[in-house]
Amino acid sequence: MTREERLLEAIVEAVDTLVDDFDLIEFLHRLCDHCVELLDISAAGVMLADPHGGLQLIAASDEHTRLLEIFALQHDEGPCVECHRSGQASLAIDLTSPEATRAFPAFATRAREMGFLTSHALPMRLRHQSVGALNLFDSRHQVLAESDIRVAQALADVATIAILQQRTIEQTSMERAQLEQAFTSRVVIEQAKGLLAERWQTSLDEAFDALRRHARSHQMQLALLATQVANGTLDSDRIARP
Repeated sequence: MTREERLLEAIVEAVDTLVDDFDLIEFLHRLCDHCVELLDISAAGVMLADPHGGLQLIAASDEHTRLLEIFALQHDEGPCVECHRSGQASLAIDLTSPEATRAFPAFATRAREMGFLTSHALPMRLRHQSVGALNLFDSRHQVLAESDIRVAQALADVATIAILQQRTIEQTSMERAQLEQAFTSRVVIEQAKGLLAERWQTSLDEAFDALRRHARSHQMQLALLATQVANGTLDSDRIARP
């Protein structure tokens, strides 16, 4: 597909979230995938604000990025954390520059150790309501073109609108439950991913990809599949190995 067709696909997916069985985690993982495909970057991650105002990692394009984003949360520093606080985008952050990374030196060091040289952070907000931030990483010293910045922010905005619209459709108690469920589901998914990776002697990324493929092909929610794998109610041999 052309870039325009892939961008349209991403927007259509956001529209499709206006259904009862909206899978928040899978939707945001798809957002990360779209960012990597459309923007020619190395990785992407999404953090969402929890009901208490803190940030939680919900999705990342690969295992290295997931660990890096968790590091940012544990140390309460990094472009994504700063972006959520300020509500402003931070683009083309040179992770090798002490001046550019003065506010998050530990994060910058860890990012470089994982092979990233540039980072971009974009807010996920609508007017004065912020739901989180989108973080982009590149293994090169590369500045995003103006058109790429618009695409990146458009993807973040579409995701924000989809999340807020879904919350509006549901009652307040239900929207809180969905977000809490997403955070809880994340833990179960990590357990299932680790179990499969150890059983198959493969990487965590490959195990996660296999989980997602099986969930999509069987029209299952990712969290439900992960729960069945983790508690042993689903034979992992039924999942196609990477």
